[in-house]
Amino acid sequence: MKRTKKPLITSRREAAEVTAHRQPARAGVLMVNLGTPEAPTAKAVRPYLKQFLGDPRVVEVPRPIWWLILNGIILPFRAPKSAKAYAEVWTDEGSPLMINNQRLAAKFSDQVARELPDVSVALAMSYGKPSIQAALDKLQAENVQRLIVLPLYPQYSATTTASVFDQVTTWMQGQRWFPELRFINDYYREESWQEAIADSIRRHQAAHGKPDRLLFSFHGIPKRNLQAGDPYYCQCQFSARRIADRLGLAESDWQVSFQSRLGRAEWLKPYTDHTLEELGKSGVRKLQVICPGFSIDCLETLEEIAMEGAEEFIEAGGEGLQYIPSLNDSDDHVAALYALCRKHGQGWPEFEGRSAESEAHVRTRLEQTDKAAVALNLD
Repeated sequence: MKRTKKPLITSRREAAEVTAHRQPARAGVLMVNLGTPEAPTAKAVRPYLKQFLGDPRVVEVPRPIWWLILNGIILPFRAPKSAKAYAEVWTDEGSPLMINNQRLAAKFSDQVARELPDVSVALAMSYGKPSIQAALDKLQAENVQRLIVLPLYPQYSATTTASVFDQVTTWMQGQRWFPELRFINDYYREESWQEAIADSIRRHQAAHGKPDRLLFSFHGIPKRNLQAGDPYYCQCQFSARRIADRLGLAESDWQVSFQSRLGRAEWLKPYTDHTLEELGKSGVRKLQVICPGFSIDCLETLEEIAMEGAEEFIEAGGEGLQYIPSLNDSDDHVAALYALCRKHGQGWPEFEGRSAESEAHVRTRLEQTDKAAVALNLD
């Protein structure tokens, strides 16, 4: 009996992967931020919060217990409340976090395209859309064989950066052939980033005057995370001190606090809301606040600090609170991230401005791939 030969390619996905190999090899940069709901409504916020707060990196509580708390208590009450807060900062274009991330990625991609034509750029969100998996699929379709993952968090925390790593490596586990990987854990020590933050403060003060006090407010994490070895607290303190040094500030001119705590457990202190009240009562009249842990303005900076925080400070006796925006899509931010990726891409031909393959080698390889595709009935 004559045997029927089983085809080597059995699905459209496998065919697409082989087809991608016809393209010249490229490198890539995957930019990742936290994410945002698609609309400022409870219906849209609920699945976003469920995905975010359901991540074991974000809430380190035994899963069965946390599932009951999350679905039975938190989501029914927090989703409508969060939706109202999102509505306060939502723009005609959409979510500020998404819009500013897209603008940053577009400017960054333009600079990369001008100077590193063999490098692709993709933007993803840890929660919501575009997903990390979708962005990686896109880069794979472009035959990206060397990849830098850039979480847009200057300071490392298991609650943010490690969650990105988890999702990237989970995607890799499902791939037969995945790209060589370089992962940027943090960039709080980068002088270009420190100077970009310092310059944004200088520009703001040149336009609005100097305050009685400058407050560096970072997103908080549970204290037990620090005790378990998370370096976030120390990196935040280092960031603020280096930026203050660049500005020539005295110790009495600035301080650090932590915002956005959740639940009853103790988080990193001092708390921002308590600090704002104390400063207002202590005689500080003019306060400026900057949030160097946020690369892009979002709910936590625009609503929690610029709106709610300003009200708390004034109610406590302060005259006015000015929020200094995040770097967002500023030219300094683009330049700092570009320099960071060039540094981490050292040794890879695409990041040194040269192709990974000679033109002759590309033609030969593509001809061989085309012949193999025809043999496998892919055309």
